[in-house]
Amino acid sequence: MSGEPRRARLDRDALTPLPVDVVSIQSQVVYGRVGNSVAVPTLQSLGLDVVAVPTVLLSNVPHYDTLHGGPLPTEWFAGFLSDLERRRALERARVVLVGYLGPPEQTLALADWLERVLVEYPHLKLVLDPVMGDGDVGLYVHEDTPGLLRDRLVPMAHGIAPNAFEFELVVGRPTPTYAETLAAARELLETNLDWVVVTSAAPADTPPGRMRVAVVTRDENHLLEHELVESHAKGTGDLFAAALVGAMLRGYSVKGAAQVAAERTVAVLRRTAELGCGELVLV
Repeated sequence: MSGEPRRARLDRDALTPLPVDVVSIQSQVVYGRVGNSVAVPTLQSLGLDVVAVPTVLLSNVPHYDTLHGGPLPTEWFAGFLSDLERRRALERARVVLVGYLGPPEQTLALADWLERVLVEYPHLKLVLDPVMGDGDVGLYVHEDTPGLLRDRLVPMAHGIAPNAFEFELVVGRPTPTYAETLAAARELLETNLDWVVVTSAAPADTPPGRMRVAVVTRDENHLLEHELVESHAKGTGDLFAAALVGAMLRGYSVKGAAQVAAERTVAVLRRTAELGCGELVLV
């Protein structure tokens, strides 16, 4: 045996943790641009550091003739969250962005984790994109998910960014007009929420060929409008939410960030349509 002294094992957790800006918790695909597969490159393009936690891992979106993968086992998912704490990733993180979630037990594990870490790290803000469905396809999550999001996650959130269909599930009533959307958002702002941004808002009021985004904060409300770009690509809501969070972290107001996010989404959709692609082509 060598007479050299044994080196002490390096305590990696004693080193400086990664300078994380956003913890993004949502779906991930091998092929395509939905969930973290669009949120991460979008946030990184804005100079932000991202940690991606997958909720489901799929070969592609379920609209193709083959599909492999599924939800992450809840034990794995809870372990990912626990290890993020162990690695001290939350010490400098600014936002937890939550998108598509898997089965109810996964949502419950996330809610329990958030209830604890948002108290332990009060600088952290929860931004919720309550992915549940859309007006043209209906609900595409477990039937228990809307209630869990509404009752467990929305009360902890700093802001939410649903589409019009999801917003109605959160508030529990139809909101086809801007006046109804504004009234419902104002009710939500009486809770912990500081802002509500609703995409594809007020469909009954929206002119043909246009889309609207309702932006409601404690002090202001705005109705933004942009062109409707026809596309078969999925993930526009995930793109919008990531661009929204990224712009706010870069110093934009909620209204300014929503405008930036809408413009970026339209630019990506135009590029996607020009190329005739079935997946979002990032600009």
